[in-house]
Amino acid sequence: MKNILFAVLLCVASSLYAADGYKVGDVARDFSLKNVDGKMVSLASYPDAKGMIVVFTCNHCPYAKAYESRVIGLHKAFASKGYPVVAINPNDPVAYPEDSFENMAKRSKEKSYPFAYLFDETQEIAKSYGATRTPHVFLLKKNADKYEVAYIGAIDDNSESADAVKEKYVEQAIAALVTGKVPTVSTTKAVGCGIKWKK
Repeated sequence: MKNILFAVLLCVASSLYAADGYKVGDVARDFSLKNVDGKMVSLASYPDAKGMIVVFTCNHCPYAKAYESRVIGLHKAFASKGYPVVAINPNDPVAYPEDSFENMAKRSKEKSYPFAYLFDETQEIAKSYGATRTPHVFLLKKNADKYEVAYIGAIDDNSESADAVKEKYVEQAIAALVTGKVPTVSTTKAVGCGIKWKK
C-alpha cells in the first residue's frame, strides 16, 4: 500500500514541474545559462533592453521547427525596439540526442540564429518559469531593474502555417507594452511538444 501511495505521489509530483510557474505580473528570476558560443548569458546581459522574449524551444520538435522562422522574425522585428529573443532549450539530451548542446550549436549556425540559444541543462529555469511546451513564450517587461511577466503562451494562433495566422499574440502584446498599455491578451495555451524532463 505504501509503495502504491509513493508511486502515485511521485507521478503527481512529476506532473507539477510547471504548476508553480509564473503568472502574468510575477517578477521573473534571472538565470545564467550557456549559449551556443560557450559564453554564459543572463537577463542582466541585456542592460539596455526594455523587455525580453524568452522562448523555450528545442531542435527536434516539429512545432519548434515550424515556428523557427517566426522566432527569428520576432528577434529581427523587435530586438532593435528593446525586446530581443532569448531561446532556451530545456530538453533532456539523453532522451533526445538531437537536443544536445553540440546539436544546438549546429542548428544555430545552420539557421543563422540572430539571438542567444541557451541550454537549460539542469531544467531548473524551465521548471521555475513554468514552461511545459516547445515552443512556450514568456514575454517579460523591464520595470526598473526587474523583469515582470507580461504575456505567457503561444507565439500566434496557427502552429501549422505562418501564412494562416490571424492573431499574432506576442507581436500584439509587445505593441501594447511599447505604448505603455497592458496586453489585451496576456495568456494563451502554448501549443507544441511536451518538454522532455529528466527521469
